[in-house]
Amino acid sequence: MGLNYKPDLSSKELGNEKQTLLSRKAWIWKSITLLGAIGIGSYTIFKSKEKNMKTSQILHKQPLDFQWPTSDPFLFCVHHEDHYPKGNGKFGPDASLAGRDIGQDFAGKDGWRMYHGDDIPGFPGHPHRGFETVTVVQKGIVDHADSLGAAGRYGDGDVQWMTAGAGVQHSEMFPLLSEENENPMELFQIWLNLPQKNKFVPPHFTMLWNENIPVREFVDKNGKKLNVKTVAGSLFGDKPLDPPPNSWAADEKNEVGIYILNFDADAEFTIPAASKGLNRNIYYFRGKGLSVGGEVLSSSHLFKFASEETLTLKNGSEPGKILILEGRPIAEPVVQYGPFVMNSPEEIQQAFNDYRRTQFGGWPWDSSDPVHAGRGRFARHADGREESPA
Repeated sequence: MGLNYKPDLSSKELGNEKQTLLSRKAWIWKSITLLGAIGIGSYTIFKSKEKNMKTSQILHKQPLDFQWPTSDPFLFCVHHEDHYPKGNGKFGPDASLAGRDIGQDFAGKDGWRMYHGDDIPGFPGHPHRGFETVTVVQKGIVDHADSLGAAGRYGDGDVQWMTAGAGVQHSEMFPLLSEENENPMELFQIWLNLPQKNKFVPPHFTMLWNENIPVREFVDKNGKKLNVKTVAGSLFGDKPLDPPPNSWAADEKNEVGIYILNFDADAEFTIPAASKGLNRNIYYFRGKGLSVGGEVLSSSHLFKFASEETLTLKNGSEPGKILILEGRPIAEPVVQYGPFVMNSPEEIQQAFNDYRRTQFGGWPWDSSDPVHAGRGRFARHADGREESPA
């Protein structure tokens, strides 16, 4: 049979075949329409999800535990918050220590911890090498002593910034000074890495007294307030106090920032953009209902954001508080063992050998947990120079 073959059909048969063809066309058309609708719907859903994914500014989030996760150039961050009872007249708690793992008390029994202290809360003498400690005290008092003979008492808003460098021993005790009232303590202990070239600089500490640390207040269109305390960095327009001279933060191009933000319920505010390529971590540790770009943030979480983006925030129905740590990565190998942070395992072994041999200057104090009784806030440096808040 050829291509031009046409069957000999009656009019009725032709009508039936035409009707069949029309029915099939209608079915095919309906099918195409339905599939198209499904396809368009699926595509719309996909694009909607893609849009939501693209518009979220959150790069990563993580719940906060006792030790907070950090990013280069930061190594470590802990938020110490202890509701200490009245003092016992010997700078310890006027309470039983039964049931506590003395020397390793981190459980938070009754809302407070002894840490490594036996009688006085805190951290008796211990060594460091290769990084810096930044101790930001919000409430309470810290007594410092070290292997170079330096000492200090600071707190209630003060910051001690210590470069361990080649090696130092120090103690950080939390004396409970009041025997009439409770002794609340709140501080951040932050570790900032040193680049390899500065791992062996001489130990040194700088005091940032509360009275001198820049604090800026912003008021939104509804009269709600944002309070920013700048320990390091200039993100919010303030010039910070100088960090130690060999710190990674001493070079402004590294844009190291440490900021504490307190904000009212329902406050609206922005976190300005910084340079591209920084690690920006925002710790939302107090409050509920804070949102970024309309996306609600879970409380007690770390959030990572791109440093070059401006963040628009709106708070919920209760006051909130965040800590910001940001800075340009050092981008060198990090090998850490306990209190030593170096660039290789061999350097860690050398740190242990040096500590056994030299004790990083020895320990010139009568006890491992000295307290500076009868002193106000002060700092005495290794060269004998003394300072106190202006």
